[in-house]
Amino acid sequence: MTRARQDQVDIAATPYYHCIARCVRRAFLCGEDAFSGKNYEHRKGWITERIQELTSIFSIDVAAYAVLSNHFHVVVHVDTDRIAQWSDQEIIARWGQLFHQSLAASYTAGAKLSPAERQAVSEKVATWRSHLQDISWFMRCLNEWVARKANQEDRCKGRFWEGRFKSQALLDEGALFACMAYVDLNPIRAGIAKTILTSEHTSVQQRAKAYQHALAKRKPAKKDKPLDVSALMPFHVANQEPESFTQQNTLPMTLGDYLDLVDWTGRVIRHDKKGAIPANISPILAQLHLNEKHWITSVKHFNRKFFTVVGNAQRLQAIAAEMKQKWVKGIRGSLVLYQPVSTQPIV
Repeated sequence: MTRARQDQVDIAATPYYHCIARCVRRAFLCGEDAFSGKNYEHRKGWITERIQELTSIFSIDVAAYAVLSNHFHVVVHVDTDRIAQWSDQEIIARWGQLFHQSLAASYTAGAKLSPAERQAVSEKVATWRSHLQDISWFMRCLNEWVARKANQEDRCKGRFWEGRFKSQALLDEGALFACMAYVDLNPIRAGIAKTILTSEHTSVQQRAKAYQHALAKRKPAKKDKPLDVSALMPFHVANQEPESFTQQNTLPMTLGDYLDLVDWTGRVIRHDKKGAIPANISPILAQLHLNEKHWITSVKHFNRKFFTVVGNAQRLQAIAAEMKQKWVKGIRGSLVLYQPVSTQPIV
């Protein structure tokens, strides 16, 4: 049964969510359509550019993204602390970059307004403040913009996206990084790319190239940056005290460890041969309480194993109880992805 979005998104439980939007009517977001012979590769840039623009407006960070031929993935983080510090004028200015509001524009310009008009502006600002930290509005501003451009280019009207977008709540660090790896490795799983450095229009390619250039102390060429890395949520810096999962402003892992994990996972998936787990990978998975034996399978089939929530079995069972259900889809996958409770290290 379809659940209302407000029942799927609970920022108090987790600020991280995985969103997926898929096209309809044989519509191609990008890539080459074998039926018509048309190439829509340029549309990948639409998504990356729009993501960059929206992250500069919303109080929402992008942790990972991947753009494929008929759908895209994005892992987002809602920062409620940041938007609480924005003034009313800043809220109006940010919302004005998306939608023109004449009354609000008059307010910021210093025009003399009646008490009723000031009250109307105050109410609107409160609504816009809520929208600027709302995943549904973030995805709406992304999907509507792409749909209008695609319909204009195709000279047609009608629905471009397959209904509403799908979302998954990521309840802990293990769920977050398993999902990010799944998203970043989509082109490799699909056979489109061989390594993370050749995975075009993914966040991991942008991070890996920027990381390489930083190590070599070289500035990347413009062609290597369809999405500025600064638009992506930063990783935790080594030797700094980690924050709590629900309140942190950085991803709870170092960039080097994440790139090592994803690079090794991608190579295994591509060659379909696991072999021994490298010495530098085991501690990463252990810290996340993830099962080394089933890590590859869980990442390859992440979207099949989990539905609206992803986390350890205890959290999923608690959520099922809150929803007055006997179970939620994903408990079996959770038992495979995570280490058995008895073997988890005591924190």
